[in-house]
Amino acid sequence: MDEHPAPEPRASNFIRDIILDDLKTGKYAGRVQTRFPPEPNGYLHIGHAKAICLDFGLADEFGGHTNLRFDDTNPAKEETEYVESIKADVQWLGFKWDGLFYASDYFDQLYEWAVKLVRDGKAYVDDLSAEEIRKHRGTLTEPGKDSPFRNRSVEENLELFERMKAGEFPDGSRVLRAKIDMASPNLNMRDPVMYRIVHAEHHRTGNKWCIYPMYDFAHGQSDSLEKVTHSMCTLEFEDHRPLYNWFIQQLGIFPSQQIEFDRLNLTHTLLSKRKLLQLVQEGRVRGWDDPRMPTISGIRRRGYTPEAIRNFIGSIGVSKTTGSIELAMLEHFVREDLNKRSARVMAVLRPLKVVIDNYPENQVEEMDAVNNPEDESAGSRKVPFSRVLYIEQDDFREVPPPKYFRLTPGREVRLRYGYFVTCTSVVKNDAGEVDEVHCSYDPATRGGNAPDGRKVKATIHWVSEAHAVDAEVRIYENLFLKENPADVEEGQDVLDNLNPNSLEIIADAKVEPSLADAAPGTRYQFERLGYFCADADSKRGKPVFNRTVALKDAWGRLEKKQGGKG
Repeated sequence: MDEHPAPEPRASNFIRDIILDDLKTGKYAGRVQTRFPPEPNGYLHIGHAKAICLDFGLADEFGGHTNLRFDDTNPAKEETEYVESIKADVQWLGFKWDGLFYASDYFDQLYEWAVKLVRDGKAYVDDLSAEEIRKHRGTLTEPGKDSPFRNRSVEENLELFERMKAGEFPDGSRVLRAKIDMASPNLNMRDPVMYRIVHAEHHRTGNKWCIYPMYDFAHGQSDSLEKVTHSMCTLEFEDHRPLYNWFIQQLGIFPSQQIEFDRLNLTHTLLSKRKLLQLVQEGRVRGWDDPRMPTISGIRRRGYTPEAIRNFIGSIGVSKTTGSIELAMLEHFVREDLNKRSARVMAVLRPLKVVIDNYPENQVEEMDAVNNPEDESAGSRKVPFSRVLYIEQDDFREVPPPKYFRLTPGREVRLRYGYFVTCTSVVKNDAGEVDEVHCSYDPATRGGNAPDGRKVKATIHWVSEAHAVDAEVRIYENLFLKENPADVEEGQDVLDNLNPNSLEIIADAKVEPSLADAAPGTRYQFERLGYFCADADSKRGKPVFNRTVALKDAWGRLEKKQGGKG
């Protein structure tokens, strides 16, 4: 037995308790081996992140090992593109697999085991169609009915199964079924299908096979071959566990154990690979990595950090009950992490020109700006300040509403890192809209403090017009309008719930010069506006930024009001 350091004490969950008990009793000789087994038929989403964190995290905690295994038993839907994206996502989340495997690695062994079950009288070839099999299976309250082909001889079944493998029969004409109990109260035990005929090229095995194992036959045996000790999956597979165990027992192979947990459900978020694929295929989004998508590649492009995802997953716990987590809670963890690591910069999304009339016309000053007040080691930078600036349109009102403390005629405000300025006049266009705001400044207030101690009620950010860099900024909102996107009326599709305003593109934003060549993936806090991430569409001198999350933290305020995490 390998010697591993004892795990650090942590908040418990029922899967950790199972592992602790197995280690205490010596089950599996003190080994912990897990696996993450995605099907490569799409990109991973935030729901998969929970499974990844559990599979890898618990193994790491107990000095064990985790395999990445692709469940590639459905060649019609699987692609190498998805395999590579899944590898990248697991690595981005911060995990490293100990073994890389594919269910297709085991096709020969699985076929041999299927033949053994046929020889043992535990499996038979059925000529019923898929629809006829469904009818024969019965209901939750009525037992199933035996197939007329259930009692074929072992010899006939062996011959037919070999001919299925040889490609003699068309798709859907025959299947191999386990012979268990058509009266079982568990429908999964009513002679489940083990193999079906699929004449399709496989992304790894090519045309070698035209019969492919079903998930229920391939999964437990793959676990057993890899000597997986704790095979974790979501609650919808709980009713499949007796079948998982039955195959292992009948074959007399390593006794892996399946453990089910609650899947992750987020409000305003759809976690269905099939529907996400539809969004991509119909052009409703810009691809699998569209920042509005709940895919791991989408949230990575949006600017989420792996640390935030792991912290979020760790906070929600593991249980046997299903429910939905507020999207605001995930965003809280994203803000919390970005606050620690993101450089502060100034950007103006909807520019309004400000002219400081009494500032020297050709003068340029460099103002000291703190890069991150949460991180002293981040240092500071120089930001150019000049006579003509841009501020946000929302930071000026000619006729201010009640409790509006920003710039208005006659009012003095502080320019971040700059001076106190007072609005003296406005210039309007032919439509009566404010085109320019004219101000005067107090030279004694450089750095944002008045020597006479007078106070102002607002500080606003700015960008120097002469030094501003043009940028495109993409503002994202929820992709779905409803809290539960799957909650649709009869005759509707979940995609009828799409938010038509989920993306706003601001083409003429102005950002400070330090952002001219922002590298894709670099994260920033645009002061007073939110957290943003440089997008892969950025070009030299023309950056593109995705808003990761706004500064407003509804979940954080609620948590504080309630006295901390529950």
